[in-house]
Amino acid sequence: MARPNNANVDAVLRARRRRRKNCPFCADKTIIIDYKDPKLLRRFITERGKIVPRRVSGVCARHQRRLALAIKRSRHIAFLPFLATE
Repeated sequence: MARPNNANVDAVLRARRRRRKNCPFCADKTIIIDYKDPKLLRRFITERGKIVPRRVSGVCARHQRRLALAIKRSRHIAFLPFLATE
């Protein structure tokens, strides 16, 4: 059986140790998550209208929950679309 090359193993380990993104809401306390602010909320939804996951956006768990709730409220009162138009 072939043994992995040390250079390849090091490259894989470096790729796994990616730096965590900092939560923009924890870093800047002045930003408030508000369902009436579609400009802010659009940063956290995809082109198709889905909520971006934490691992992609870099938001902490607490703010991800608040963001999801704000996006859902904003959709309900028609500030944001449920589905993106193509």
